[in-house]
Amino acid sequence: MFIAVDAMGGDHAPGAIVEGALQAVEEHQIPVLLVGDEESIRRELERLGKQESESLMVRHATERIEMGESPISAIRGKPDSSMRVALQLVKSGEASAVVSAGNSGAMLALAVTLLGTLKGVDRPAIVTAIPALGGRRCLLEAGANTECKPLHFVQFAIMGEVYAHWVRGIASPRVGVLSNGEEDSKGTDLTRLAHAMLKKAHLNYIGYVEGRDLNNGKVDVIVTDGFTGNVALKTLEGFAHFFQGQLRTLFMASWKSKLSYLLIRNALTDLRASLDPSEVGGAPLLGTDGLAIIAHGASSPKAIKNAIRVAEEASRQDINRKIVESLQALPEAALTVPESKSGRRLWASLRERFRHVRESHDPSEPMAEEVKKKV
Repeated sequence: MFIAVDAMGGDHAPGAIVEGALQAVEEHQIPVLLVGDEESIRRELERLGKQESESLMVRHATERIEMGESPISAIRGKPDSSMRVALQLVKSGEASAVVSAGNSGAMLALAVTLLGTLKGVDRPAIVTAIPALGGRRCLLEAGANTECKPLHFVQFAIMGEVYAHWVRGIASPRVGVLSNGEEDSKGTDLTRLAHAMLKKAHLNYIGYVEGRDLNNGKVDVIVTDGFTGNVALKTLEGFAHFFQGQLRTLFMASWKSKLSYLLIRNALTDLRASLDPSEVGGAPLLGTDGLAIIAHGASSPKAIKNAIRVAEEASRQDINRKIVESLQALPEAALTVPESKSGRRLWASLRERFRHVRESHDPSEPMAEEVKKKV
């Protein structure tokens, strides 16, 4: 099955996209269907000394979705955009997955609109691989859902566990909920309810994890809402750039530091690769009824090649079927949201304060003033 690639999506399209697709075909023998303006794509192929083949084909689309374009206008105003046509190829069964480095909001909206969601999934989630000791770990949700419910966390955990096991190759992925502490009393109402539900799911659930655990290898699948996840992801990316810049400055400071660099440059090359997002290529949108990979807008050919590789691996492992089966196997207790105790604690506290005020009330003083002072 072909992987459909949106050749017109991204800051460096179509050049970087076509080049990355060629690398995927030649290095990994993955058949690719390039979707976009036929003339532009063929021109890039000619520049690279290549042409169409049985493993690299072109599907014409007359429109492209710009990076800053509204998702609503992308859905309603461009019926023949390269992104839409690529997704329709997945829906029709002509392609097994789609990869796009284009407008991520439009990609999310079109994927949900055209493909729909898997049975048992309320909201699709973006899963991204972050650098950690012992190999990359999965963080989800990374930006598609800024506001979530406890049941969404359970679904995210199942989808992340399936992806980590079958695509990342982790035998028994450890699943944790991102919080501000490891104790059960920490977190918010959302995380506490999700925490209680996940304890009853058939997962290797280890409980709450903190921000410091994102990279220490303690957990394999980190579950959170899209707002928190996106902030965490951007923070990690920013620190990686800062760290590499500081190393560059350090090793260029003197002839001694330059000599030190020569002695450890192989180790530094490995370190740089572990922090390089292009090694991962793209973030799968899990939960849609068809595989979709969202690549970074500034993706290089290497990043596109690896995004296509991830798409092919996810398709070959049939992870959508495995996600549905895992969701169906969840016990009812893991799907039932327990009653939140925070509201009851608040009212109990208020009642206690009011009782104390009544017992100590001086009849000569207005009750309202006493309540105002003490409550």
